[in-house]
Amino acid sequence: MQDLDDLALLREYAANNSEAAFEELVSRRVGFVYSAALRQVRDPHLAEEITQAVFIILAQKAGKISNKTILAGWLFKTTRYAAIAQTREAAKRSLRRATIEQEVQMQTELSSAVRDPLWEEMSPLLDEALASLGKTDRQAVLLRFFENKSLAEVGSHLGAGEDTARKRVTRALEKLHRFFNQRGVSSTTAIIAGAMTANSVQAAPVTLAKAVTAIAVAKGAAASGSTLTLIKGALKIMAWTKMKITIAVGVGILLAAGTTTVTIKEIQEHRTYPWQIKEGEIVPFQMNQPPQVRILPSKFQKRAEYLGPTMVGTGLHAQDVVAAAYGSYASARAVFQVELPARRYDYIACLPGGETVNKKTLQEAVKRKFGVVGKTETRNADVWLLKVKFPNAPGLQINTSGKNGNGFWPVSSELFRGWNEPIFGLAIGLENEANVPVIDETGLTNRFDFDLNCSQTALANTNWEAINGALGKLGLELVPSREPIEMLVVEKVK
Repeated sequence: MQDLDDLALLREYAANNSEAAFEELVSRRVGFVYSAALRQVRDPHLAEEITQAVFIILAQKAGKISNKTILAGWLFKTTRYAAIAQTREAAKRSLRRATIEQEVQMQTELSSAVRDPLWEEMSPLLDEALASLGKTDRQAVLLRFFENKSLAEVGSHLGAGEDTARKRVTRALEKLHRFFNQRGVSSTTAIIAGAMTANSVQAAPVTLAKAVTAIAVAKGAAASGSTLTLIKGALKIMAWTKMKITIAVGVGILLAAGTTTVTIKEIQEHRTYPWQIKEGEIVPFQMNQPPQVRILPSKFQKRAEYLGPTMVGTGLHAQDVVAAAYGSYASARAVFQVELPARRYDYIACLPGGETVNKKTLQEAVKRKFGVVGKTETRNADVWLLKVKFPNAPGLQINTSGKNGNGFWPVSSELFRGWNEPIFGLAIGLENEANVPVIDETGLTNRFDFDLNCSQTALANTNWEAINGALGKLGLELVPSREPIEMLVVEKVK
């Protein structure tokens, strides 16, 4: 049995009901599944139950799994679905399975097992980060760093060559780097890769594999009622996903710290609405949205915001929601004199009367939700003036395509790219990355294509030499100054 690969073992079990084949498969994969479940539910007992459910589902579907399936990817998705189902079930029962003492004990266990400080920051975010990748990119990462496959082996599994596999793994790592960096986990792609290789799959409890095999080969006949409920929930989510129905995956974040119950109203309000969009998706403005103003806990970890007559934002920090209500001020131009919740929110303001009415009603919603109000003041502040250093620089090309659209995006941790972008858009991008107000004084009115070879770290740390060195290739420079600018001042409702 040890000479067979995973799919061969699964086919042997499906064809001949070979318990030995399934036991060998479980022994190979139980650590992978248990580790992923533990990262998501943060409770060893729940992680064991999820692991049982995943392998029972695998046993039930063994004969239907394609020979082209990459088992690591299938197990990752099924574990994620089971973890979501577990969280939903806990919310529906309106109780917390873990007391404060258990949570503290869990954190102690995790700290003793994981000594890498970066991994301690990465671990709670890792599965969400992997889920944000495309299917093939995710499979490449799982094969390379969770299963320690060579690039040649990764390419073989993906039906590609070694060079293609290398490019895909590199691209996926850059996406993960951006994901973690946006959430305050600073590192490099190489260190992220090393952390995943060293820590992503840990040993499961020694008795778990035997218990899982015994229950799974019986197709769950001896499983507990809670495990059967979990399996039913996971299978339902899998079916919904195939039907392309939007799934509310974030019920778990309704369990606020210190809260022991979740009301039915809270669960209902956390369902997915048509206007709740992921980053990069098209805003459903064409859909008939009923008049409404809402601020809801978010299920998304990436920011997407669209302003206009209808105001929509998803995956935003509370500060960003407040800023949007008062005119979408950049964080560099806002002063918060009160501490706001650390979680993320979605909002919509869609009322007859257009942008002016929507801003006013969203400000009232912010006042009720967060207990804050904002006002504009002109204050002297340290700023950067964006100026032309020398004209007609080769790195700054006027866009002549005539195509619609513009953007200023991080292509990698070391490169930003502008396409059909006005210079004031570059100024805004620099301001958002460096958190320093940037004022466009170039006088340039065209749209441009350009590459800015400057790292996110240099911008975040305001590395003056590196930033101006990159801008110099575009014929631009930043000049420090102190200027009176309009600021948003946010304070507690009196």
